[in-house]
Amino acid sequence: MIYVLNQEGQPLMPTKRHGKVRHLLEKGKAKVVKRTPFTIQLLYKGENYTQDITLGIDAGSKHIGVSASTDTEELYSSEVELRNDIVKLLSSRRALRSSRRNRKTRHRKARFDNRAKGKGWLAPSVRQKIDTHLKVVDDIHKILPITEIVVETAQFDIQKIKNPDISGTEYQEGEQLNSWNIREYVLFRDNHTCHHCKGKSKELVLNTHHIESRKTGGDAPNNLITLCKTCHDKFHKDEIELNIKRGQKFNHATFMGVMRWAFYNVLKEKYPNVKMTFGYITKNTRIENNLQKSHHIDALCIAGHPKAKQLDYYQVKKVRCHNRQIHKLTINKGGTRKNNQAPYIVKGFRLFDKVSYEGKECFIFGRRTTGYFDLRKLDGTTIHKSASYKKLKLIKPKGSYLIERKKVC
Repeated sequence: MIYVLNQEGQPLMPTKRHGKVRHLLEKGKAKVVKRTPFTIQLLYKGENYTQDITLGIDAGSKHIGVSASTDTEELYSSEVELRNDIVKLLSSRRALRSSRRNRKTRHRKARFDNRAKGKGWLAPSVRQKIDTHLKVVDDIHKILPITEIVVETAQFDIQKIKNPDISGTEYQEGEQLNSWNIREYVLFRDNHTCHHCKGKSKELVLNTHHIESRKTGGDAPNNLITLCKTCHDKFHKDEIELNIKRGQKFNHATFMGVMRWAFYNVLKEKYPNVKMTFGYITKNTRIENNLQKSHHIDALCIAGHPKAKQLDYYQVKKVRCHNRQIHKLTINKGGTRKNNQAPYIVKGFRLFDKVSYEGKECFIFGRRTTGYFDLRKLDGTTIHKSASYKKLKLIKPKGSYLIERKKVC
């Protein structure tokens, strides 16, 4: 499918007439705007004929399913992989800043904390994902004349996920009722008994231990257990082992609950015809039409056109723009720190550049200053672990969204 813009840059109906498009480009009556997905702009005035196109959005915390279709044919389809490293990066930055301030400004005067969170504030990890959802919708509006948007955003009841039989006052009050803080609740839950020695050490001081590090696992009660100070110190000295796995994580379910209305309300403000649907309707439509489970097919069902002829879909991956950590954490002899950032350009190539290697299109996922690169597809398939820069041909410079076309199974 080739996407077409008119002379003013407004989207028209796409075409499969490759011969005519090639003729227009050769005659100078059109120009290429984008390579993937392939988009041209007409350089002459013509009829602005369009049809009704419905855009289905399967919103998610890890992936977004997208499908734009008419009653008979799918015109665009993609799966977008979202970033899930924001919390980890912010935690690392916080630790580095705290360490640096302690070294350099230990006696800094206390300042009045006048930073307030404005109305509608969202955590950076949530805000980034919502912004990606909106960017995906905006980009599709640039290449297709969308007339209607249908969104499915799931909502999870975490209380019911933890305990399907919970009801009544137990449901309303929650598990941490009458606890001053999480630490007190964890100690009460574990009966004020060390999880390892069961009180045999006779230690009176009890600590709450993170099963996963605070940076990755957070302070959720199912990531904390009670240890006496003796066992806690021994564990961090690698003298004892704890064969414990943390409970189920609910961060993605929590995100969906937060973003559900934030995303939908912004869409309602930006576009005139926006509707919401529900997961059980999508599932029923997919099963009735004997379609396999995937994000882009769910989006086709959400759009209400499950019988439309399917296209090859685009796999999209959102990546970070810059690595802002200048130095590594390890301090070398002499008090120096090793540079954490690789050169911006190595032999004419950057990280995440789209390149051609022996006729295969792939992306640079790793590089060495000697000019050898780690080449992969977006699904993780390794093309070459150490390919010479002399055998690479640049197709598209690195952007914050990596995209490649995939065949429909």
